[in-house]
Amino acid sequence: MGFVAGKLAWMLLKPGNLLALLLALGIGARMIGRRRTGAFLIAGATTALLAATVLPLGAWLISPLENRFPAPALPARIDGVIVLGGAIDPGLSADRQALSLNGNAERLVAFAALARRYPDAKLVFTGGSGNVMRPDEREGDWVGAFLDTVGIARERVIVERDSRNTDDNARMSKSLVKPGAGEVWVLVTSARHMPRSVGLFRKHGWAVIPYPVDYLTTREVGWGLGFDLARGLAALDSAAYEWFGLAYYRLSGRIDDWFPGP
Repeated sequence: MGFVAGKLAWMLLKPGNLLALLLALGIGARMIGRRRTGAFLIAGATTALLAATVLPLGAWLISPLENRFPAPALPARIDGVIVLGGAIDPGLSADRQALSLNGNAERLVAFAALARRYPDAKLVFTGGSGNVMRPDEREGDWVGAFLDTVGIARERVIVERDSRNTDDNARMSKSLVKPGAGEVWVLVTSARHMPRSVGLFRKHGWAVIPYPVDYLTTREVGWGLGFDLARGLAALDSAAYEWFGLAYYRLSGRIDDWFPGP
């Protein structure tokens, strides 16, 4: 499955979109006389929506991803830090001509903190465009504005701006950096994204220390009943994106394990 096909498949599989489609199909079926089929689709989609509204379904699915790699005790010296893109909205940044960060901003906050903690370490930002319609809007073009804001010299950071997904992040960053044998590198990304990321870096022969940030769940997720459809669907979408991504990369041979771990 190519990059574009993968994006189109995700549009259909994204839980919020899929449930809306099932509701629409159910209504359509009833309109053409397939009342039993329509009722089944509508009831199923409605039940799923209510469950997402009341139960922490997304949190239950995200929790094992975020708990897979515990926060590490870093050594006194490291050779470099890599941060994966996903924290900058390049389209909005370009439109407003001002840096715009999204909900994954903790990736960049941690990157800046590690840059200060290890002043001699190499620094790598890897992030291009994951937008099929706007491939020229790239995160790497805006990371300099962030570095200026936090007082890190732009020349300290190697910027990779051509990647479109996490596999590209690992492959293209390694090609740029050419890490030597025995070098110690730290990988920064969202905790839920870390299993897939580590699996890909391992596949490309680059051993890294996982440094998970940007948590969405507590260490143990209970029942936590509530009533928030938007939040519930957002959590389900985040969880589904990672689990589908792990399955796709394993089936396509890009990672060696279904659920990479320590």
